[in-house]
Amino acid sequence: MFTGIVQAVGQVTALTGGSITVRTPRGFSERIAPGGSVAVNGVCLTARERGSDWFTAEVSGETATRTTLGGIVPGTRVNLELPLRSQDGIDGHIVLGHVDAVGRVKKIVRDAGGWRFTFSYPPEFARYLVEKGSIAVDGISLTAFAVTAASFTCAVIATTFTETTIGDCHPGDAVNLEFDILGKYVERMLDVYRS
Repeated sequence: MFTGIVQAVGQVTALTGGSITVRTPRGFSERIAPGGSVAVNGVCLTARERGSDWFTAEVSGETATRTTLGGIVPGTRVNLELPLRSQDGIDGHIVLGHVDAVGRVKKIVRDAGGWRFTFSYPPEFARYLVEKGSIAVDGISLTAFAVTAASFTCAVIATTFTETTIGDCHPGDAVNLEFDILGKYVERMLDVYRS
């Protein structure tokens, strides 16, 4: 489990045979346990090997198909987060690293205090997105507003813009989206109750 608070930005150095290698800032990869989880652009992956400033993780065919990792290339910067520990606080929201859909950056507007990013998303996920609700975009915990059946907007402060990869985004770019798990559980419980 993660929180959507990006801890580091790494750079993809290789993609081979169902695995991804990422260079990290010193000290980050040393905290990754081989066989443990690490979120890469919001995708929960299993680490296979690590060095002082890199790690390699498995990328299944399903993950490559259903997330932006299938189209990533060496040199791409990626958001990184280690799993939540029992002693950690939840600063963002509960994020599982199980990407629901790929969306696209529609528009970026500079405004007072930061930027407004508008994203498109598949309309079948509209039931999980609420005004002022949480959403993870490439692993970043953000708050959605101006929600429609096909798009939503998030305010991005300067710190998030510079300390994550969202500042690298341009209109048309693909992003990983994970909708709030709490809404999915409520929907499932209501479905069971109604049947």
